[in-house]
Amino acid sequence: MKNKKTIFIVEDDLLSAEYLKEFLEKENYHILDIVDTGEEAIEKCKILKPDILLMDIMLKGTMSGSEAAIEIKYAHPECKIIFLTAFADTEMIEYAVDAKAYAYLMKPYREKEILATIKVVMTQDTTPLQKKIQPELIILKNHFSFDIKRRLFYKYNKEIPLTSKKLKLIELLAKHKNSTVSNEQICIYIWGEIKSNSTLRSLIYRFRSTINDDIIHNVNGVGYSILTNE
Repeated sequence: MKNKKTIFIVEDDLLSAEYLKEFLEKENYHILDIVDTGEEAIEKCKILKPDILLMDIMLKGTMSGSEAAIEIKYAHPECKIIFLTAFADTEMIEYAVDAKAYAYLMKPYREKEILATIKVVMTQDTTPLQKKIQPELIILKNHFSFDIKRRLFYKYNKEIPLTSKKLKLIELLAKHKNSTVSNEQICIYIWGEIKSNSTLRSLIYRFRSTINDDIIHNVNGVGYSILTNE
């Protein structure tokens, strides 16, 4: 069992936790335990010392997953924390930073995305390029990723330099991956005011040309989205 990577699941939905356990065990990971409160997670981590902690934000009890993760990281710094949550607001991301989380993945669970993230996390200590990828890594499709804390964009873990507007574009869409962001929201975030659709399309065209890929999708003229591998 020693050669298997150990994973500890903290999730308040038992069905979701069992689903994670089942498909991860099929991938040869060893699931140490499942708990549904932050308090129990802290105590169990002292004993189990998992390689990876899959932590939901909203838990049973009085302590949030974010608060528990900060305490666990302090006591067990080698544990690699991956947040799995339905929340993507600024406060939650700041908590992820404080907990030195390695990634922040959105529900509903996507097996390929979770497995890809775990593989990235587990090779960080031994692969020089991976050391560039810091906590808060958002895994995108076609081997792209975005680092929230450093505001860096990667393909195959190699940084792709971007202008400030292109960086803001990918930052916003990455934080809301698999969701549609309206044209108006994008314009306000990038320029601070509403711009014409042609101006936004021009920026997106230049972004696609820079990365030589089409990971940004137009959603019925309403807005744009960036997807993960399904």
